[in-house]
Amino acid sequence: MTDALRYAVFGHPIAHSLSPRLHALFAEQTGIALEYTAIDAAPDDFERAIREFFARGGRGANVTLPHKAAAFALADVQTPTAQRLGVANVLTVLPDGHIEADSNDGAGMLADIRGRLGFDPRGRDVLLLGAGGAGRAAAFALLDAGARSLTVANRTHERAQALAAALSAPGRLRTVEWAALDQCGPFDLIINATSAGVQHAALALPRSLARTHTFSYDLSYGPAARPFVEWAEAAGCAAVTDGLGMLVETAAASFERWHGVRPDAGAALKAIRAGIRP
Repeated sequence: MTDALRYAVFGHPIAHSLSPRLHALFAEQTGIALEYTAIDAAPDDFERAIREFFARGGRGANVTLPHKAAAFALADVQTPTAQRLGVANVLTVLPDGHIEADSNDGAGMLADIRGRLGFDPRGRDVLLLGAGGAGRAAAFALLDAGARSLTVANRTHERAQALAAALSAPGRLRTVEWAALDQCGPFDLIINATSAGVQHAALALPRSLARTHTFSYDLSYGPAARPFVEWAEAAGCAAVTDGLGMLVETAAASFERWHGVRPDAGAALKAIRAGIRP
């Protein structure tokens, strides 16, 4: 195993991460030998840890909560997507030694929504719950994909307003107070980008948001997505899924960025859902 083939995912906490399993599956698919590990770094220690990783031969890293803004800030070069979002989930060491920051969260979400949920946001009315980092990436991607309208709701309304100001899409975008959600809807697509499931908090939503034509999607996966998935099923949505496919798509895009080969994301997702370990 050479240092040139060392990769990692950084987060806090990170022990639950499926990224090492995914990259092992991709490596097996493509015949590429690599080492991919999960590194837990507290916020105060993140920059030191990532720079030490690169100094010791690491060539790329995925970054998850709570480090996406810090990853963007420490990079020497930011892609246009990362610049627009102000966050990054992929760091790559370039041939000249500089660190490049990129964000593929929005693209991964769209690939999963289109390919596995079978939904095209173009010309549709979308509700986005949550205006944090995950919501920001989702909002830009949905508007770029041609959503007819995007309604953003956040428990702290000022944060939703700040996101709307950054999006700058007059005529297609509005914000709504969380307490006024019962006056909205129905929507064609509902995206949950809140951290309610992660924090094991209740997610009480009015059923008027959905109808039998509504598709629902949670950016989280596993137990964290369960409260929203259960609400969407009870509300009679046409289809609902968690964000595991998004995770696989973003991992596949990172793998392609680093190795120049696109792995089979569908096969990896099937293996992960079936609990098959590489």
